[in-house]
Amino acid sequence: MVDLQTVRLLLDRLGVSADDLVAGSASRAVPTFDEYLDQISEAVSPGSRRAYASYWRRVRQVWGHRRLDEPTASEIKQLAESAKQAAVVRANSRGGRSAAEHMISALRCLYQHAVADGLLAEGANPTVRVAKPRRLASARHALTDGQLAQVFATASTTGNDPELDTLLLRLHLETACRRGGALALRRFDLDGEQCLVRLREKGETVRWQPISPSLMQHLLTHAEQRGSALDGRGQLVRYRNGRAITRRRYDYIWQRIGRHLPWVATQQISTHWLRHTTLTWVERNFSYAVARAFAGHTGRSDAGPTATYVRADVHEVAAATAALTGEPHPLAAAPRLHPSDLSVTLEETV
Repeated sequence: MVDLQTVRLLLDRLGVSADDLVAGSASRAVPTFDEYLDQISEAVSPGSRRAYASYWRRVRQVWGHRRLDEPTASEIKQLAESAKQAAVVRANSRGGRSAAEHMISALRCLYQHAVADGLLAEGANPTVRVAKPRRLASARHALTDGQLAQVFATASTTGNDPELDTLLLRLHLETACRRGGALALRRFDLDGEQCLVRLREKGETVRWQPISPSLMQHLLTHAEQRGSALDGRGQLVRYRNGRAITRRRYDYIWQRIGRHLPWVATQQISTHWLRHTTLTWVERNFSYAVARAFAGHTGRSDAGPTATYVRADVHEVAAATAALTGEPHPLAAAPRLHPSDLSVTLEETV
């Protein structure tokens, strides 16, 4: 082994002192939660900021003065449990499980940024040793034709702007889009010739979704009458006075419908139930691949690698839209190769 005297001689020749080694090995100062949360709140997407804001506020209250490297995995479990116990009890509550899950997700987001910034080593991230609560199956399901008829009848005959509410519900039912997709629509996202709308949704995904010609006409008329067509860049869906709607409009719609239809209030029906309804119909009548494309799902799934090769295209989604709405779609008429045609083609090439 190299003895201490040899090491000292080597350091002397290199002109390096023991103090230099200590200073060089010192890591960057680890900030407190108060200091670091101010940084990452501006680094995440608006959706993540909205989802995690209340949980980060709770972290500030409990650990604001502490450094990021101080809390242990057991302390994180305790904080998640406290979030679970403090969760607001609603009609659709599940014992605060989602609050605990979101608290852990909020902390994982924070620590992942800290690791990426070089403030902590990978192995020093305590959140990787904390498991999220097992997510229960969703209680949402497809609505029946009769239930849909009641919802649309109520939306179109009550409220201070039934025209707006009916347009919103129809947009969600035809496209199975999320609320964020509808709120992000702009005038230049409408392709009137091909009856397509460009949807920007969670995960910064962008896709062109087929819609019926009549819905396209309603959207174009809405844009012209309510001011969103002036420059094409403003939010499409607006009130009569030209002010852009927010997520609060959806709360108003379903609270109003729930007052007229008790089953809507009891089951906590929301816009996302329309997404379930449409995608269930598409999967039952077409295929899983078409339903997957209709939903805009592009990431990994339980379907395995085969899903990569059997993805549905926009023409198949347009065909499903035409069947769903009972209106012809310009992209649904595109001829597709039938297996019998393929066999003939192969024989001709031999």
